[in-house]
Amino acid sequence: MFRLGVRRFATTAARAAENVAQMEAPNQYGIGVSKAQGVVKGLTGAIGNTPLIRLNHISDATGCEVLGKAEFMNPGGSIKDRAALFVVKDAEEKGLLKPGGTVVEGLLEIQALVLHMSAGKIDLLRLLGAEVYPVPAVAFDNPQNYNHQAKRHADRLENAVWTNQFDNIANRQAHIETTGPEIWNQTNGKVDAFTCATGTAGTLAGITRYLKTKSDGRVKCYLADPPGSVLHSYIQSGGKLVERTGSSITEGIGQGRVTDNLKPDIDLLDGSMHISDEKSIEMVYRCLDEEGLYLGASSCLNVAAAKELAEKTRQGAHCSDSPVRRRI
Repeated sequence: MFRLGVRRFATTAARAAENVAQMEAPNQYGIGVSKAQGVVKGLTGAIGNTPLIRLNHISDATGCEVLGKAEFMNPGGSIKDRAALFVVKDAEEKGLLKPGGTVVEGLLEIQALVLHMSAGKIDLLRLLGAEVYPVPAVAFDNPQNYNHQAKRHADRLENAVWTNQFDNIANRQAHIETTGPEIWNQTNGKVDAFTCATGTAGTLAGITRYLKTKSDGRVKCYLADPPGSVLHSYIQSGGKLVERTGSSITEGIGQGRVTDNLKPDIDLLDGSMHISDEKSIEMVYRCLDEEGLYLGASSCLNVAAAKELAEKTRQGAHCSDSPVRRRI
């Protein structure tokens, strides 16, 4: 009886172990069980550690591994979560913002002054509890520019801070400490080139600084610029800043000046690309039809830039948009 009980116990345990192994093994669709992330603490704990997605059709067509950083998987739906966390924490650590205080920004935080934003995004901000004040689209040197209005608005409020994401280098630091290292680790250090558009320039500058430092300058980094922005011509002319003209359908990217986030790292860039609205729109439909990814125009501008960069650097490389495998 004892031997029979032991045999039954051993058989049951073996079957249980076999069942667990089968359940945890990659299934027929290639989906494995991830044990890396675990439980995170609250919403802010879910920021970052986004996957790199191989853009299969574009990779096959160019002969490069073209990878996109899936920043839409942040809890707020974009890469701005990283900068928002760092600039708010920076304000708290400096004693500029106390519990219950108000954050004022020129674009996307708690009290927002906006100039060029879709009605849907404004509605979403209000749904999340923001007070939104539409302001006119005027140049940075105009006192009515949204940045200057945001600062004046914050000065009028008690326990409020204007985080100034365009010139607050805590924005850039977010990408030196998180996005850049993630890209490097996810590609096992084999990324060959990186490209993205810029608004505040925190993403471009921070990732460029990290990848250039980590690779001892090997990784090539490029700005992708939409119509109406001056940065492509600034880089191509060797530092001549021209007056901003024209416009783009893309939101939140393009710039009429060199921000404080970009100034320390602009000389690290290997070049820039002008991406027309037509190319961005075409890529919106290509990503949807070919890759199964529903992305906005600004994201698809990055993809279009990564495709162009991959075509230029296709021999033996790895490319990444918001990274580029030859990996882009």
